[in-house]
Amino acid sequence: MKLFRSKYIVILFFGLANLASCNKDGGQNDSRVEELPYFDEASFTPQWINADSNSLNDFHVIPAFSLINQDGDSISQKSLEGKIYVANFFFTTCPGICPQMSDNMGILQEEFMDDDEVMLISHSVTPDRDTVEKLAGYANKRGIKSKKWYLLTGDRQQIYDLGRGAYFIEENMGIEKTVDDFLHTENFVLIDKNKHIRGIYNGLNKTSVNQLIADIKTLEEES
Repeated sequence: MKLFRSKYIVILFFGLANLASCNKDGGQNDSRVEELPYFDEASFTPQWINADSNSLNDFHVIPAFSLINQDGDSISQKSLEGKIYVANFFFTTCPGICPQMSDNMGILQEEFMDDDEVMLISHSVTPDRDTVEKLAGYANKRGIKSKKWYLLTGDRQQIYDLGRGAYFIEENMGIEKTVDDFLHTENFVLIDKNKHIRGIYNGLNKTSVNQLIADIKTLEEES
């Protein structure tokens, strides 16, 4: 599954960019497509569905949750009502991929800072260590603005269930995992205003992040 999924991420997002470049109409639309696929399981097989199709009534959505952000505020799906958002998973003491992922999330923050339709959320995978105070310090150090980008902590089981069972964020190759198995991934996931998954992106890759920016703008036109 990992090989298929990795190939899919590369093929889809470079393929979309190439497709859009063949249908240029000038300006910022050059690298964008008119519609994005939907996803409902961990292999990220794309499903091309009309936005008004009845089949979306029973389609996979990100479920309700209740977590706490860097300001100590309770964050739930209600906080994201009517928003397009990008989700990822990190921890503040991560010395490896997390700083680069946060840098690239920072690019998204800058791009959409004044856009009320777009939010960013980063879930801590070490919530027992990443307290509100720790998240606040991390946010201050990295220039993270809570009106645009939530750093979330809370119940570990809930966070891991969201990551693996809702966002399908981790390439698990069919291996059953528990909350004791560490969750660590570089992926960003794009969620539309109806809580559907519309894309997965390599959060370490600038080209992939640029495609994500274009895809967010495509979703804004769709809605």
